[in-house]
Amino acid sequence: MLIELLLFLFLGILAGTLTGLFPGIHINLIGALLISASASFLFFIPAIYLIVFIVSMAITHTFLDFIPSVLLGAPEDGTELSVLPGHDMLKKGLGLQAVSLTSLGCLYGVFVFIIAAIPLFFITKNVYEVVRTATPFILIATSLSLIIMETKKLSAFFVFFLTGAFGLSVLNLGIQEPLLPLLSGLFGASGLLISIKSKTKIARQDVEKAIKIKKLKPILSAALVSPLSIFLPAVSPGQVATIGNQVVKLGREGFLFLLGIVNLLAMAFSFLALFLISKTRTGSAVAVKELVGVLDLEIFILIIIIILISGVASFFITKFIAKRFVLFLEKVEYSKVSLAVLAIIFVVVFLVSGLAGIAVFIIASLTGIYCILLGVKRTHMMGCLLLPTIIIYLF
Repeated sequence: MLIELLLFLFLGILAGTLTGLFPGIHINLIGALLISASASFLFFIPAIYLIVFIVSMAITHTFLDFIPSVLLGAPEDGTELSVLPGHDMLKKGLGLQAVSLTSLGCLYGVFVFIIAAIPLFFITKNVYEVVRTATPFILIATSLSLIIMETKKLSAFFVFFLTGAFGLSVLNLGIQEPLLPLLSGLFGASGLLISIKSKTKIARQDVEKAIKIKKLKPILSAALVSPLSIFLPAVSPGQVATIGNQVVKLGREGFLFLLGIVNLLAMAFSFLALFLISKTRTGSAVAVKELVGVLDLEIFILIIIIILISGVASFFITKFIAKRFVLFLEKVEYSKVSLAVLAIIFVVVFLVSGLAGIAVFIIASLTGIYCILLGVKRTHMMGCLLLPTIIIYLF
Protein backbone atom coordinates (compact mmCIF):
# COMPACT_ATOMS: atom_id res chain seq x y z
CA MET A 1 0.00 0.00 0.00
CA LEU A 2 2.89 2.38 0.78
CA ILE A 3 4.30 2.00 -2.73
CA GLU A 4 0.92 2.82 -4.26
CA LEU A 5 0.53 5.88 -2.02
CA LEU A 6 3.98 7.14 -3.03
CA LEU A 7 3.18 6.53 -6.71
CA PHE A 8 -0.02 8.59 -6.58
CA LEU A 9 1.80 11.26 -4.55
CA PHE A 10 4.41 11.50 -7.29
CA LEU A 11 1.76 11.58 -10.03
CA GLY A 12 -0.13 14.31 -8.17
CA ILE A 13 3.00 16.45 -7.85
CA LEU A 14 3.69 15.96 -11.56
CA ALA A 15 0.12 16.88 -12.52
CA GLY A 16 0.16 19.94 -10.24
CA THR A 17 3.41 21.09 -11.81
CA LEU A 18 1.90 20.92 -15.31
CA THR A 19 -1.39 22.60 -14.37
CA GLY A 20 0.43 25.29 -12.41
CA LEU A 21 2.73 26.18 -15.30
CA PHE A 22 0.07 26.27 -18.01
CA PRO A 23 -1.96 29.53 -17.92
CA GLY A 24 -5.69 29.02 -17.52
CA ILE A 25 -5.69 25.31 -16.68
CA HIS A 26 -7.25 25.13 -13.24
CA ILE A 27 -7.13 22.15 -10.91
CA ASN A 28 -10.92 22.40 -10.47
CA LEU A 29 -11.24 21.19 -14.07
CA ILE A 30 -8.81 18.31 -13.47
CA GLY A 31 -10.62 17.36 -10.27
CA ALA A 32 -14.00 17.30 -12.03
CA LEU A 33 -12.58 15.12 -14.83
CA LEU A 34 -11.03 12.77 -12.26
CA ILE A 35 -14.30 12.32 -10.38
CA SER A 36 -16.09 11.61 -13.65
CA ALA A 37 -13.41 9.09 -14.60
CA SER A 38 -13.46 7.43 -11.18
CA ALA A 39 -17.10 6.51 -11.75
CA SER A 40 -16.29 4.86 -15.08
CA PHE A 41 -12.91 3.55 -16.19
CA LEU A 42 -11.02 4.36 -12.94
CA PHE A 43 -13.55 2.56 -10.73
CA PHE A 44 -10.97 -0.10 -9.76
CA ILE A 45 -8.67 2.45 -8.07
CA PRO A 46 -9.33 2.80 -4.31
CA ALA A 47 -10.57 6.25 -3.30
CA ILE A 48 -7.68 6.77 -0.89
CA TYR A 49 -5.17 6.78 -3.75
CA LEU A 50 -7.21 9.32 -5.71
CA ILE A 51 -7.37 11.53 -2.61
CA VAL A 52 -3.57 11.45 -2.35
CA PHE A 53 -3.37 12.42 -6.03
CA ILE A 54 -5.86 15.29 -5.67
CA VAL A 55 -4.30 16.78 -2.52
CA SER A 56 -0.72 16.60 -3.80
CA MET A 57 -1.79 18.07 -7.15
CA ALA A 58 -3.65 20.92 -5.44
CA ILE A 59 -0.73 21.85 -3.17
CA THR A 60 1.83 21.65 -5.99
CA HIS A 61 -0.40 23.74 -8.25
CA THR A 62 -0.57 26.42 -5.56
CA PHE A 63 3.23 26.75 -5.58
CA LEU A 64 3.80 26.56 -9.35
CA ASP A 65 0.83 28.78 -10.24
CA PHE A 66 2.82 31.86 -9.26
CA ILE A 67 5.34 31.32 -12.08
CA PRO A 68 2.99 32.24 -14.97
CA SER A 69 1.30 34.86 -12.78
CA VAL A 70 4.51 36.69 -11.83
CA LEU A 71 6.64 36.10 -14.92
CA LEU A 72 4.00 36.10 -17.66
CA GLY A 73 1.18 38.18 -16.18
CA ALA A 74 -1.28 35.29 -16.50
CA PRO A 75 -3.08 35.08 -13.14
CA GLU A 76 -5.75 32.80 -11.72
CA ASP A 77 -8.06 33.38 -8.78
CA GLY A 78 -5.78 33.92 -5.80
CA THR A 79 -2.64 34.91 -7.72
CA GLU A 80 -4.05 37.98 -9.49
CA LEU A 81 -2.48 40.42 -7.03
CA SER A 82 0.97 38.88 -7.51
CA VAL A 83 0.98 40.21 -11.09
CA LEU A 84 1.42 43.78 -9.90
CA PRO A 85 4.50 43.70 -7.62
CA GLY A 86 5.87 40.55 -9.27
CA HIS A 87 5.89 41.99 -12.79
CA ASP A 88 7.49 45.16 -11.48
CA MET A 89 10.30 43.13 -9.93
CA LEU A 90 10.71 41.15 -13.16
CA LYS A 91 11.26 44.34 -15.16
CA LYS A 92 13.99 45.31 -12.68
CA GLY A 93 15.81 41.99 -13.02
CA LEU A 94 14.34 40.40 -9.89
CA GLY A 95 11.83 37.97 -11.40
CA LEU A 96 13.33 34.94 -9.71
CA GLN A 97 13.27 36.71 -6.35
CA ALA A 98 9.57 37.55 -6.83
CA VAL A 99 8.67 33.91 -7.46
CA SER A 100 10.97 32.81 -4.64
CA LEU A 101 9.09 35.05 -2.20
CA THR A 102 5.71 33.56 -3.11
CA SER A 103 7.16 30.05 -3.03
CA LEU A 104 8.77 30.67 0.36
CA GLY A 105 5.44 32.02 1.57
CA CYS A 106 3.70 28.84 0.41
CA LEU A 107 6.28 26.74 2.27
CA TYR A 108 5.77 28.71 5.47
CA GLY A 109 2.03 28.33 4.87
CA VAL A 110 2.40 24.54 5.11
CA PHE A 111 3.83 24.80 8.62
CA VAL A 112 1.40 27.54 9.68
CA PHE A 113 -1.43 25.22 8.61
CA ILE A 114 -0.13 22.32 10.67
CA ILE A 115 0.19 24.55 13.74
CA ALA A 116 -3.11 26.42 13.23
CA ALA A 117 -5.13 23.26 12.59
CA ILE A 118 -5.02 22.35 16.28
CA PRO A 119 -6.70 25.49 17.75
CA LEU A 120 -9.07 25.74 14.77
CA PHE A 121 -10.20 22.19 15.50
CA PHE A 122 -11.64 23.39 18.80
CA ILE A 123 -13.04 26.83 17.89
CA THR A 124 -14.33 26.58 14.32
CA LYS A 125 -17.84 25.31 15.07
CA ASN A 126 -18.32 27.87 17.86
CA VAL A 127 -17.41 30.97 15.82
CA TYR A 128 -18.77 29.93 12.43
CA GLU A 129 -21.94 32.06 12.47
CA VAL A 130 -20.25 35.03 14.18
CA VAL A 131 -17.64 35.30 11.44
CA ARG A 132 -20.24 34.93 8.69
CA THR A 133 -22.18 37.85 10.16
CA ALA A 134 -19.14 40.11 10.49
CA THR A 135 -17.64 39.39 7.06
CA PRO A 136 -19.36 42.03 4.90
CA PHE A 137 -18.41 44.74 7.40
CA ILE A 138 -14.78 43.55 7.41
CA LEU A 139 -14.74 43.73 3.61
CA ILE A 140 -16.38 47.19 3.57
CA ALA A 141 -13.84 48.52 6.08
CA THR A 142 -10.98 47.03 4.04
CA SER A 143 -12.25 48.52 0.78
CA LEU A 144 -12.82 51.96 2.26
CA SER A 145 -9.40 52.03 3.90
CA LEU A 146 -7.75 51.18 0.57
CA ILE A 147 -9.63 54.01 -1.13
CA ILE A 148 -8.94 56.55 1.63
CA MET A 149 -5.22 55.83 1.45
CA GLU A 150 -5.19 56.62 -2.28
CA THR A 151 -4.10 60.08 -3.47
CA LYS A 152 -6.80 60.12 -6.17
CA LYS A 153 -9.65 59.04 -3.93
CA LEU A 154 -12.50 59.71 -6.38
CA SER A 155 -10.74 57.79 -9.14
CA ALA A 156 -10.05 54.90 -6.76
CA PHE A 157 -13.71 54.91 -5.68
CA PHE A 158 -14.80 54.90 -9.32
CA VAL A 159 -12.46 52.00 -10.21
CA PHE A 160 -13.71 49.96 -7.25
CA PHE A 161 -17.37 50.36 -8.19
CA LEU A 162 -16.81 50.07 -11.94
CA THR A 163 -14.99 46.76 -11.59
CA GLY A 164 -17.39 45.70 -8.83
CA ALA A 165 -20.43 46.23 -11.04
CA PHE A 166 -18.66 44.47 -13.89
CA GLY A 167 -17.72 41.54 -11.66
CA LEU A 168 -21.27 41.27 -10.34
CA SER A 169 -22.60 41.15 -13.91
CA VAL A 170 -20.09 38.53 -15.03
CA LEU A 171 -20.72 36.26 -12.05
CA ASN A 172 -24.43 36.25 -12.91
CA LEU A 173 -24.00 35.44 -16.60
CA GLY A 174 -23.99 31.71 -15.97
CA ILE A 175 -20.85 31.06 -18.03
CA GLN A 176 -18.38 28.29 -17.22
CA GLU A 177 -15.54 29.42 -14.91
CA PRO A 178 -16.40 33.16 -15.03
CA LEU A 179 -13.32 34.18 -13.00
CA LEU A 180 -11.01 32.93 -15.75
CA PRO A 181 -11.87 35.63 -18.34
CA LEU A 182 -12.62 38.24 -15.66
CA LEU A 183 -9.31 38.07 -13.79
CA SER A 184 -7.21 37.24 -16.84
CA GLY A 185 -8.52 40.38 -18.54
CA LEU A 186 -8.43 42.82 -15.63
CA PHE A 187 -5.09 41.79 -14.12
CA GLY A 188 -3.32 39.91 -16.92
CA ALA A 189 -4.13 40.99 -20.47
CA SER A 190 -4.47 44.68 -19.60
CA GLY A 191 -0.90 44.84 -18.30
CA LEU A 192 0.41 42.69 -21.13
CA LEU A 193 -1.18 44.93 -23.77
CA ILE A 194 0.30 48.04 -22.17
CA SER A 195 3.71 46.34 -22.03
CA ILE A 196 3.47 45.43 -25.71
CA LYS A 197 2.46 48.96 -26.70
CA SER A 198 5.25 50.54 -24.67
CA LYS A 199 7.74 47.88 -25.86
CA THR A 200 8.69 46.99 -22.31
CA LYS A 201 12.06 45.34 -21.91
CA ILE A 202 13.03 43.33 -18.88
CA ALA A 203 16.41 43.88 -17.32
CA ARG A 204 19.07 41.22 -17.12
CA GLN A 205 17.92 38.87 -14.39
CA ASP A 206 20.04 38.66 -11.26
CA VAL A 207 19.50 35.06 -10.18
CA GLU A 208 22.07 35.21 -7.38
CA LYS A 209 20.78 38.19 -5.40
CA ALA A 210 19.03 37.29 -2.16
CA ILE A 211 16.20 39.39 -0.73
CA LYS A 212 15.76 39.42 3.01
CA ILE A 213 12.36 40.26 4.49
CA LYS A 214 10.91 40.34 7.96
CA LYS A 215 8.74 37.24 8.09
CA LEU A 216 7.03 37.49 11.48
CA LYS A 217 4.46 40.19 10.61
CA PRO A 218 3.18 38.59 7.38
CA ILE A 219 3.07 35.16 9.05
CA LEU A 220 1.00 36.49 11.96
CA SER A 221 -1.22 38.47 9.59
CA ALA A 222 -1.84 35.42 7.39
CA ALA A 223 -2.53 33.22 10.42
CA LEU A 224 -5.05 35.80 11.66
CA VAL A 225 -7.04 36.41 8.47
CA SER A 226 -6.66 33.18 6.47
CA PRO A 227 -9.20 31.21 8.56
CA LEU A 228 -11.83 33.43 6.89
CA SER A 229 -11.54 31.04 3.94
CA ILE A 230 -12.90 28.25 6.15
CA PHE A 231 -16.08 30.11 7.00
CA LEU A 232 -16.72 32.02 3.78
CA PRO A 233 -16.79 30.29 0.39
CA ALA A 234 -17.13 33.58 -1.50
CA VAL A 235 -13.94 35.13 -0.09
CA SER A 236 -10.96 34.48 -2.38
CA PRO A 237 -7.29 34.24 -1.36
CA GLY A 238 -6.71 37.60 -3.05
CA GLN A 239 -9.35 39.21 -0.86
CA VAL A 240 -7.91 37.59 2.25
CA ALA A 241 -4.45 38.87 1.32
CA THR A 242 -5.88 42.36 0.83
CA ILE A 243 -7.35 42.24 4.33
CA GLY A 244 -4.08 40.87 5.71
CA ASN A 245 -2.11 43.69 4.12
CA GLN A 246 -4.39 46.18 5.86
CA VAL A 247 -3.77 44.51 9.21
CA VAL A 248 0.00 44.74 8.74
CA LYS A 249 1.30 47.26 6.20
CA LEU A 250 3.80 45.48 4.02
CA GLY A 251 6.07 46.49 1.19
CA ARG A 252 6.24 44.86 -2.22
CA GLU A 253 8.37 41.92 -1.11
CA GLY A 254 6.46 41.35 2.11
CA PHE A 255 3.16 41.32 0.28
CA LEU A 256 4.36 38.62 -2.15
CA PHE A 257 5.46 36.52 0.82
CA LEU A 258 2.07 37.09 2.47
CA LEU A 259 0.25 36.16 -0.74
CA GLY A 260 2.10 32.84 -0.88
CA ILE A 261 1.13 31.99 2.70
CA VAL A 262 -2.50 32.97 2.17
CA ASN A 263 -2.90 30.96 -1.04
CA LEU A 264 -1.45 27.83 0.52
CA LEU A 265 -3.57 28.23 3.65
CA ALA A 266 -6.72 28.78 1.57
CA MET A 267 -6.16 25.44 -0.14
CA ALA A 268 -5.12 23.56 3.01
CA PHE A 269 -7.95 25.05 5.08
CA SER A 270 -10.47 23.85 2.49
CA PHE A 271 -9.65 20.26 3.56
CA LEU A 272 -9.87 21.29 7.22
CA ALA A 273 -13.31 22.83 6.56
CA LEU A 274 -14.42 19.57 4.95
CA PHE A 275 -13.24 17.65 8.01
CA LEU A 276 -14.67 20.01 10.67
CA ILE A 277 -17.92 21.37 9.23
CA SER A 278 -18.43 19.23 6.09
CA LYS A 279 -18.21 22.33 3.87
CA THR A 280 -16.28 22.52 0.61
CA ARG A 281 -14.33 25.68 -0.17
CA THR A 282 -12.33 24.63 -3.24
CA GLY A 283 -12.80 22.37 -6.23
CA SER A 284 -10.22 20.00 -4.77
CA ALA A 285 -12.21 19.68 -1.54
CA VAL A 286 -15.34 19.03 -3.61
CA ALA A 287 -13.53 16.22 -5.43
CA VAL A 288 -12.41 14.66 -2.13
CA LYS A 289 -15.95 14.86 -0.75
CA GLU A 290 -17.31 13.18 -3.89
CA LEU A 291 -14.90 10.29 -3.30
CA VAL A 292 -15.37 9.63 0.43
CA GLY A 293 -18.13 11.92 1.70
CA VAL A 294 -17.33 12.89 5.30
CA LEU A 295 -13.64 12.80 6.22
CA ASP A 296 -12.63 10.70 9.20
CA LEU A 297 -9.62 11.48 11.38
CA GLU A 298 -7.33 8.92 9.73
CA ILE A 299 -7.90 10.30 6.24
CA PHE A 300 -7.43 13.88 7.47
CA ILE A 301 -4.10 12.96 9.12
CA LEU A 302 -3.05 11.40 5.81
CA ILE A 303 -4.02 14.65 4.04
CA ILE A 304 -1.83 16.64 6.45
CA ILE A 305 1.12 14.34 5.70
CA ILE A 306 0.54 14.69 1.94
CA ILE A 307 0.37 18.50 2.28
CA LEU A 308 3.69 18.49 4.13
CA ILE A 309 5.53 16.20 1.69
CA SER A 310 4.15 17.76 -1.50
CA GLY A 311 4.71 21.27 -0.11
CA VAL A 312 8.40 20.70 0.59
CA ALA A 313 8.89 18.98 -2.79
CA SER A 314 7.02 21.76 -4.62
CA PHE A 315 9.20 24.44 -3.05
CA PHE A 316 12.32 22.96 -4.63
CA ILE A 317 10.56 22.22 -7.93
CA THR A 318 9.39 25.84 -8.16
CA LYS A 319 12.86 27.14 -7.40
CA PHE A 320 14.40 24.89 -10.08
CA ILE A 321 11.90 25.77 -12.82
CA ALA A 322 11.67 29.49 -12.02
CA LYS A 323 15.43 29.98 -12.33
CA ARG A 324 15.49 28.47 -15.80
CA PHE A 325 12.37 30.35 -16.80
CA VAL A 326 13.74 33.80 -15.99
CA LEU A 327 17.01 33.02 -17.77
CA PHE A 328 14.97 32.10 -20.84
CA LEU A 329 12.91 35.30 -20.64
CA GLU A 330 15.94 37.57 -20.66
CA LYS A 331 17.14 35.97 -23.91
CA VAL A 332 13.93 36.55 -25.90
CA GLU A 333 11.97 39.63 -26.91
CA TYR A 334 9.49 40.10 -24.09
CA SER A 335 6.79 41.60 -26.33
CA LYS A 336 6.73 38.37 -28.33
CA VAL A 337 6.40 36.37 -25.14
CA SER A 338 3.53 38.64 -24.09
CA LEU A 339 1.78 38.10 -27.43
CA ALA A 340 2.21 34.33 -27.09
CA VAL A 341 0.76 34.41 -23.56
CA LEU A 342 -2.19 36.50 -24.74
CA ALA A 343 -2.87 33.98 -27.51
CA ILE A 344 -2.72 31.07 -25.04
CA ILE A 345 -5.08 32.79 -22.59
CA PHE A 346 -7.46 33.65 -25.44
CA VAL A 347 -7.60 30.01 -26.58
CA VAL A 348 -8.02 28.67 -23.03
CA VAL A 349 -10.82 31.17 -22.30
CA PHE A 350 -12.61 30.12 -25.48
CA LEU A 351 -12.26 26.40 -24.71
CA VAL A 352 -13.39 26.77 -21.09
CA SER A 353 -15.89 29.66 -21.17
CA GLY A 354 -16.95 29.84 -24.82
CA LEU A 355 -17.79 32.93 -26.86
CA ALA A 356 -19.37 34.61 -23.83
CA GLY A 357 -16.08 34.17 -22.01
CA ILE A 358 -14.22 35.78 -24.91
CA ALA A 359 -16.55 38.78 -24.73
CA VAL A 360 -15.95 39.08 -20.98
CA PHE A 361 -12.20 38.72 -21.51
CA ILE A 362 -12.09 41.53 -24.09
CA ILE A 363 -14.25 43.88 -22.00
CA ALA A 364 -12.25 43.06 -18.86
CA SER A 365 -8.98 43.78 -20.70
CA LEU A 366 -10.22 47.17 -21.91
CA THR A 367 -11.60 47.97 -18.45
CA GLY A 368 -8.27 47.05 -16.89
CA ILE A 369 -6.38 49.32 -19.30
CA TYR A 370 -8.76 52.20 -18.56
CA CYS A 371 -8.34 51.73 -14.80
CA ILE A 372 -4.54 51.62 -15.11
CA LEU A 373 -4.55 54.84 -17.14
CA LEU A 374 -6.51 56.58 -14.37
CA GLY A 375 -3.32 56.43 -12.33
CA VAL A 376 -4.55 54.61 -9.22
CA LYS A 377 -3.34 51.36 -7.69
CA ARG A 378 -4.58 48.30 -9.50
CA THR A 379 -5.55 46.67 -6.21
CA HIS A 380 -8.76 48.73 -6.43
CA MET A 381 -9.79 46.46 -9.30
CA MET A 382 -10.30 43.81 -6.61
CA GLY A 383 -13.71 45.45 -6.43
CA CYS A 384 -14.66 42.87 -9.07
CA LEU A 385 -14.68 40.29 -6.26
CA LEU A 386 -15.08 42.42 -3.13
CA LEU A 387 -18.31 44.18 -4.11
CA PRO A 388 -20.18 41.00 -5.17
CA THR A 389 -19.07 39.30 -1.95
CA ILE A 390 -20.26 42.23 0.18
CA ILE A 391 -23.65 42.16 -1.57
CA ILE A 392 -23.97 38.39 -1.16
CA TYR A 393 -23.43 38.56 2.60
CA LEU A 394 -25.50 41.70 3.17
CA PHE A 395 -28.53 40.57 1.17
